[in-house]
Amino acid sequence: MRVLIVKTSSMGDVLHTLPALTDAAHHLPDMTFDWVVEENFAQIPTWHFAVDKVIPVAIRRWRKNWFGKSIRQERHQFIQSLREREYDCIIDAQGLIKSAFFITRKARGIKHGLDRHSIREPIASWFYDVKHSVPKSMHAIERVRQLFAKSLGYELSGDMGDYAIASHFLSELPSDHGQYLIFLHATTRYEKHWTEDAWRQLIQLIAPTGLKIKLPWGTAHEMQSAQRLAQGFNHVEVLPKLSLSQVATKLAGAKAVVSVDTGLSHLTAALDRPNITLFGQTDPKLIGGYGKNQFSLVSPDQKMQTISATKVYEQLARFL
Repeated sequence: MRVLIVKTSSMGDVLHTLPALTDAAHHLPDMTFDWVVEENFAQIPTWHFAVDKVIPVAIRRWRKNWFGKSIRQERHQFIQSLREREYDCIIDAQGLIKSAFFITRKARGIKHGLDRHSIREPIASWFYDVKHSVPKSMHAIERVRQLFAKSLGYELSGDMGDYAIASHFLSELPSDHGQYLIFLHATTRYEKHWTEDAWRQLIQLIAPTGLKIKLPWGTAHEMQSAQRLAQGFNHVEVLPKLSLSQVATKLAGAKAVVSVDTGLSHLTAALDRPNITLFGQTDPKLIGGYGKNQFSLVSPDQKMQTISATKVYEQLARFL
């Protein structure tokens, strides 16, 4: 028996699918799982024990030059790889028209997905052979767990889901593990940023503890922001450019993490590291940190700048 998972992006959404995969692997130990995922996140499924084959897709990159010769060749190769095997069950956990039309529709096998009342883009449900109803009021992870359970025919126990990837990094922990904090200060949307002044105030509050602080980054402007945060503090290190797997290793070794609402915050949760996530306009009930020692600090007026460094430090102190 072989299952194809279609969950391509974003980082947080891909990570949110891992507990559902763990459920399925435990209930159906003879089942084999393949996974279609955006090329930038192709490392993530490889960390899970149940994944056999990862099929990278590059819709984000292809759509910049959809009809270019090299892109057409890449798309053709992807479809060949996608159709190489026939699947007993195809689960489209992405729930978007682009995933349903360009990927799920072309795979060989019975196609499962959310019905039009449960899905983000109702038209996508037209491309599924079997449609399932899942309440929109549930946390994103629980919604995917329900979709997998209904697609594969088993009952959930009610226990919290298990990402099952933390053990992948246990043998790779840095030598200074447990002696540092990580601050995930960068995110793509402006309204999700915490002010640099607030970050620096928190850095100052950490100084007497003797713990180091490490700042990862992904883009040039994020690196510049990290350098500004670290300026004048001996206990702060701006990390070099790291791969996603290398960032995960650093997170796995952290004593605790403070983050804004970003994909790496969900990776922290998947690695079972204590994490305080700061929220402004976003409702954490549906997409907030899920797992052990995950705490949300929500602005009372939905403005990130009104979250004080002192309040964050009070929450963080329980782990220090």
